[in-house]
Amino acid sequence: MTATTSFGDDVEAAVLNVIPHQRAGEIAQVSGLADDSGWCPVDGKTFESKQVPGVHVIGDACIAGAMPKSGYAANSQGKVCAAAVVALLNEAEVGVPSYINTCYSIPAPGWGISIAGVYKLGADGKIASVPGSGGVTPMDAPEDAHKREVEYAYSWYTNIVRDIFM
Repeated sequence: MTATTSFGDDVEAAVLNVIPHQRAGEIAQVSGLADDSGWCPVDGKTFESKQVPGVHVIGDACIAGAMPKSGYAANSQGKVCAAAVVALLNEAEVGVPSYINTCYSIPAPGWGISIAGVYKLGADGKIASVPGSGGVTPMDAPEDAHKREVEYAYSWYTNIVRDIFM
């Protein structure tokens, strides 16, 4: 009933919620894709690894600038990456990417909230938020807005599942 932290402290408890060190998966670590931060640096235009040429990394494992580590962000990154790989294989110019992220939560029956973002490749090669784009559902929004967010959440879920698996 004792856990030792990475700082060397012993913590005694009846129940512990142990969260492993946040970093890219073991395969990224052992294959040399991850840097000292534990994450995989990538070219934001193609998602090609900066550590291992010819390998592309998307999703939670990669360092994607301002983009959050979310499934929808990874879906957007996957589309950008796939288009870039096709262009690279055809020795064509890689297009200018844009990326999106939307996440919904339904914390209570009939009451939803969301966060959305639009991202672009900056002049410095890093993925940055587009100023004035996206946003969050205001907590004090009218009840009908929160109900509408629930409808959007279910539609979002249906569409991303269809997009990924069909």
